[in-house]
Formats: sequence, C-alpha cells, structure tokens
Amino acid sequence: MSSINLTQQEAQARAGMLDVHHYDVTLDLSDPDSGQFSSTTTVKFSVRQAGDTFLDLRAVRVDGARLDGEDILAAAHPDGVYREERGIPLLGLTPGEHTLRVVATCAYSRTGEGLHRFVDPADGRTYLYTQFETADAKRMFACFDQPDLKATYSFTLHTPDDWRVIGNAEQHTVRRDDRTLTHTSSVDYPLSTYLVAVCAGPYTEVRSTWNGTLTHHPETPEGQPREVSVPLGLYCRKSLAAHLDSDQIFRETKQGFDFYHRNFGFAYPFGKYDQIFVPEFNAGAMENAGCVTIRDEYVFTSRATHYRYERRADTILHELAHMWFGDLVTMRWWDDLWLNESFATWAASISQAEETQYDTAWVTFAAVEKAWAYSQDQLPTTHPISTDASDIETVDQNFDGITYAKGASVLKQLQAYVGRENFFAGVRRHFAAHAWGNATFDDLLGALEQASGRDLSGWADEWLKTTGISRLRPEFTLSEGAYSSFHVVQEERPRTHRVAVGLYSLIDGSVVRTRRVEVDLNGERTEVPELAGQPAADLVLVNDDDLTYCLMGLDDASRDFLLENIERIEDPMARTLCWSAAWEAVRDGRMRARDYAALVARGALHETELAVLEKILAQAATAVTQYAEPAWAESEGRELLASLLVAGARQDNDAAALIFAQQLAAVPLTPDAADYLRGLLDEESTDTDLRWLALTALIAHGDLGNAEEAARAIERLGAADRTSSGAQAALRAHAAVPEEGAKREVFAQLVAGDMSNLDARSKMAGLTWADSAPLLRQFNEEYFQAAPGVWERLSSEMAQRTLVGLYPLWDATPEALDRADALIAAASSAGLRRLILENRDRVARIIRLREVDAAS
Repeated sequence: MSSINLTQQEAQARAGMLDVHHYDVTLDLSDPDSGQFSSTTTVKFSVRQAGDTFLDLRAVRVDGARLDGEDILAAAHPDGVYREERGIPLLGLTPGEHTLRVVATCAYSRTGEGLHRFVDPADGRTYLYTQFETADAKRMFACFDQPDLKATYSFTLHTPDDWRVIGNAEQHTVRRDDRTLTHTSSVDYPLSTYLVAVCAGPYTEVRSTWNGTLTHHPETPEGQPREVSVPLGLYCRKSLAAHLDSDQIFRETKQGFDFYHRNFGFAYPFGKYDQIFVPEFNAGAMENAGCVTIRDEYVFTSRATHYRYERRADTILHELAHMWFGDLVTMRWWDDLWLNESFATWAASISQAEETQYDTAWVTFAAVEKAWAYSQDQLPTTHPISTDASDIETVDQNFDGITYAKGASVLKQLQAYVGRENFFAGVRRHFAAHAWGNATFDDLLGALEQASGRDLSGWADEWLKTTGISRLRPEFTLSEGAYSSFHVVQEERPRTHRVAVGLYSLIDGSVVRTRRVEVDLNGERTEVPELAGQPAADLVLVNDDDLTYCLMGLDDASRDFLLENIERIEDPMARTLCWSAAWEAVRDGRMRARDYAALVARGALHETELAVLEKILAQAATAVTQYAEPAWAESEGRELLASLLVAGARQDNDAAALIFAQQLAAVPLTPDAADYLRGLLDEESTDTDLRWLALTALIAHGDLGNAEEAARAIERLGAADRTSSGAQAALRAHAAVPEEGAKREVFAQLVAGDMSNLDARSKMAGLTWADSAPLLRQFNEEYFQAAPGVWERLSSEMAQRTLVGLYPLWDATPEALDRADALIAAASSAGLRRLILENRDRVARIIRLREVDAAS
C-alpha cells in the first residue's frame, strides 16, 4: 500500500470496493503565519464488499480518526507513529454506509503543491491557493484521492477578517469573532478530488457576466437551456490590481463561452466561472471546476510580447474547455490524461483561431506545440499517447509534449479524417452520455464512430498505441517541366493520414500556392494522380495546412529554394511549415546548425507572425550555442546571432523589436551586443523587465565587474522596482554573478531544496545564464552524485524541475554520457532513470550535431 504513490491497481481495487458520497471539510486558516493549519474532514461513503483499504492524507500529524464513532487511530498506526505513505488504513470494513472523521494538522506548501502560501514582498500580504493535480488534495484534507471516486463537498473556512475565499461554489461569509471570518460553501455536484479548489487572501475582485445562447444539436440532452447566463470573476493580488487588464481577459473568456456553447451542445455546468491569478504557480493554469487558477505572470506588469498575450488567451481557452472535457466528464484513471490535455489543447487552438483576434493560432500551434511534441517524441523515453500510468510518479512525468501537443495534433488529424461536423457530433455524444461521471477513451471513440459511421479502431491503434513520428516526403518524376508522376512516401511509422499536398512557386516576387490536393495516405507510398501533368513547383509541401502530425521532408530542389526564398513565402502557415521542416532537419542531422542560423538571419526580420518569430530566434540561439561546432560558434556564430538580434532590436516595429531585445539578453554577448544592452539598462524609460534582462546578461558576461559591483547595480534597479517580479529578477541577477564561489553557493541552495518553487526557478535561470558554462564545469560530476538525494528529498514537482534545470548540458563530452549511464544503471527509481535518460539523450544529440556541423 502506498498512499503517496498510489498505483493504478490500488485505485481500481478501491473504486471496486466503495462509493464516496460526501466530504465535509473544515479548515482553520486564521493564523497563516504559523506554517500549519488544522483540517477536519468527515467523509460519508458506502462499502460494496468487505475488506481493507485506506484513506489518503499527508499531514504533519493526525490528531484523531473515528470510523462510525470508533477510534481507529491506534489500530491504523499501532506503533503510534503516523506515516504519510500509509495514509489512514481502514481495516475490516463491512458492507454498508460508513462515516469517517479525521482531525489533522497540515502544512502550508512552498512548492506549489497542496495548499500553497505566499507572502507578497511588495506589501507583506499573504495569499493562499490550492493545486491538487495529480493527487495532492490529500495535502489539505483526508480523502480518497483518485479521479473516479467523485463526491459532493461542504467547506467551512476560518480566515483573517480582511480575506475573501474563492472556491468551486459561491461563498457565504459571516463574522466569527472580532478578528476572523467564517466562509461556507457547498459543492452539490459530483467532483473529483483533484478538481477541488480553495483560494484565500486579500484578493482584488473584478466581475462581469457572460450572456449567451446554447446551440441545440441532435446530440444535446433534453432539459438543456437555450439562454445561458454565467457570472464571471477575476482575482489577483492587490499589488497587481493596477495591471489587471480585465476588459481583454473578460473579452477572450466570453469568446470562449460563445464558441463552446455553439459547438459543444451542453451548457456550462458549474454555475459561476472565476479565474484567479495566483503567485508562484508551477504550471500555466489549472482547471478546477468553476475556479480556475492561472499563474499571475499573466498579469503583465511590463511590456509583454505578442506571443505572451496570445499564450495567455490560449491558456484561458484551454482551461475553459476543461470544464466540459475533464471536469464534467472525467477520466477514470490517469492513463487517459492525454484525453483531458489533448482535447483542451486542440479546443483552445480551434476556438482561438475562429473566435478571437489570434486568427493564426494554428500557425502558432505548428511552430510551438508541434516543436515540443517532435522533440519529446524523439527521446528514448517516448511513449504512446495512450500510455502507462501504473502509479502517480509515472503519471507526473507524463505531463509532456506527447500528452499535450502530439495528442492535440492527432485530434486535429482525426477531425480532418472524419470531418469537422462528425468530430463535434461525436464529442457532443460523449458529453451527453457521461455527464458528471467518468469515462475512457474507448467511450469517446465509440461516440466518434457512431457520429462518423467509420470504424476507428485501426486508426486508434496506429496513432495512440505506437510511438514515434511518421516521415513524409514527396517523390516525383518530371517530364518537360511537369510532373509525370507524384507520390507521397512514408518513411518510418507508416500510418493512415489525411494530408494536403501544396505546390508553391515564385510569382512576381512572392512565393504563392498554385495547387492544393487533399489525399488519404495508406502504406509506404501513395500516388497523387491529380498532380500528374501539373507544372513543376519551386516548393512542394506534403503536409500543407499542417493537417497531420509528421516530420515533413523536402525534396532537394525545394530545400535549396527555401534557403534562398524563406522571406518571400506569402502564406504564414506555409512559411511556418518551412521553418519547422528546416529546424527538424537540423535536429535530425540533415542540415547544419550554421545553415539554420543563416536561414534565420535571412528571414527573421521579415517574419510577420510574432509567435513564430519568437520561436525561430530561440531555435537559432540553440543552433549556435549548442548544435554548432564550438570553434565556428566562437569565431563566427556568436557574431552572426548577436548582429541579427541587435538589428532586430533597433527596428521601428516595437512589437518585433521587443522580441529581438529579449532574445539578445539570453545569448552570449559580443561587444556590440553588450553596448546595446548597456544603453537599455542606463535608459530609465526602458521597460523594467527588459532592464532586468539586460542587467542579468551584462552581469553574466562579466561586464559589470566583481560581485560587489554587480550587487550595487542590482540594488539600484531593485530600488526602482519594489514589485514581487522585481524581487525575483534580483534573485536571478545575483545568481548570474560570474564567480565560481557564487555559482557554488547557488548550486548548493538549489540542491538542498529549501526555497520556494519560484525562488528556485529564478536562481536556476541566473545560475545557467548564457556565458556561464566555464563556471559550471565544477558541477560536471557533482550533479550526478547529488541527483539521487534530490530525487528522494524533494517533492516530485521540485525534484523534476531542479534536476532538469541543473542538468549539465554544457558538458557535451563522452565522459558526460558515461556519468549519466552510471547513474541510470544505479538509480532505484524509474522516474529518476527516465529523467536522466532524457537529458543524456539531449547531450548525445549535441555531440552528434556538432560533428555534423563541423563536416564540410
């Protein structure tokens, strides 16, 4: 039995044994500075078959546990020592109804897991919020912490008298005494424990209402309304209130409600809809029912790039989609995690593209999400979309590019395969059939088969049960300037695809599409007879419009044409697919890193899609600093990259210039680049975040002298920026000081794991800032010695972030691979082995691509 790392087998046994009806939870949060809070839970459940099981709880101590009035604490822990991994054992349960009351003292979190406590350095105010996915509800109250044991809830919270509470349901607040308030709420719909939310503190509130119409479809259940009204709330810290652009956030939220009510056939089910911007959040956001928590870096206190606004809108729409797919209909177990996340990712992109100002959202998806998926899918730890979820530790590592981005790509492909309306009809059937319950992928697949009339079992096996990426490329013969034959060839992982083949040519100075043909691919070679006799194109794209998930290969002539004409490609999706094809060719060793850097230098200043621009600049930086031969990077590559970024930062297009300037601060500096950043730092009118980036880069470069001089510069800028983001930027800048002793101190702090999640994130960024590699070599061996202890000592979230952030990617040597191999062989944890194996592969790729780049 392992309450902390619950296994799928244990969860299935527990779900087969009992039903959970209701939780009554009382939390005393009136003394948030104590570091602990009291938690009293009464849970009502019924047992179908006699036996033993356990209740989950991670607490400082358990003060009492009574089952049906009988004290069971001594029997549960006969040696008198409460152990988190055992939870609360429930021994000898008999069939029938039972009531269990547990009184415990729990700890506030500093890692973004459980009930997190944050003190705002800007004004000293304290804020709380919960984060329970995957299985951290047990950190706040005693529960059966698995998704298929849904229940209703009652909450009573005692708080300081200047606090408000936001949760899954409306709050009723009364005064408890002259210093505290009591907030009560009732969640009268069945909800999984991981979707429970409590946010408490002196949050600022802004309100609005969405009024709209639910479009009724044949699949819409009886009793669904036509006119729908949903109260909306936005919340953030008081120190951020002046920066909360509520009008835009509400507008994008309402656009999401419009789209989903037009297409989902089921009215928003949770009454009110609140979005709380919370501090020190690990993820982008969390889909708690009716109470979505979002990282408050999305409340922009300084100039933000276009992509950050676009990403925020995507996040808003992603979490809103979860209200249907995840919250209304919930996976039975975490092996179907991909369904939740893939669907929400797909839904956010399609609604963003069709309903908001970000009408090229699918272009961003092709550039960003799919790059993430392709990278993850080429690691030795790649897994099927529908994958192993044998225990919670394994699940925690499956929040990756396959679960989110590859899965969403496959859903986009499935939509193309069965047709848009059939796809939505299947989704509507799924909602109607499983509302308020739990479902599996087989349930969704059945609904899609009924709606489309197609047998999708083979499609599901091809796409969901296998790993890796299909490679598509054109193969053709020419006769007198026209195609006499044309095929699409699949190399590796042949699957069924619905693709578009596009022909593009340079006409009057622009590269434009001259012909497009859609075709179903089956097997290794598929003929496209419609293209026979067509004039030969300058550029051939076999995944035009990005309908499928594949690595798109270019014929030699198309590749050569692309290298000379990337900036002339008129259509943003076609251009993005070319950027993607070139980058994947680099990662595959079929294009030199220096050639990709030159391609970006040619086309970046002409790129109109700002999200794509941000991505290709980051990829160019990776090409120069990691994949290029070090000697070339030092003699030519740094200058090529920095010159491009300085030129872009100096252009008149402010939105694009900000992207170039931010990327410039993150790469190794040349004298001209350092001069430019000094100018930004010295100019008080420069955006504050950009000044911090410039300062960090100059410190890491050694441009500001010794540690004392750097500290004075940090103090000067910090005096002008008394915000919490300024405090984090100062931590990052201090960690960038280019002295071996300073680096060692920061490394030791991170390995010890005694700081908050956000502090650790900031210090890790500064420690490994560009130009730091020579000072980090002292940790080449120490990292591997420390890793097992970090994995055992830190929480799952913090251990993963720390070990990924500190991994010595700067040590691209055979000896580094040997050290990784030794740890992989010795590690007792499958999770640690997976993490080291993935990062070892990244180092091996760096070594391999440097050899490719050095070849003539």
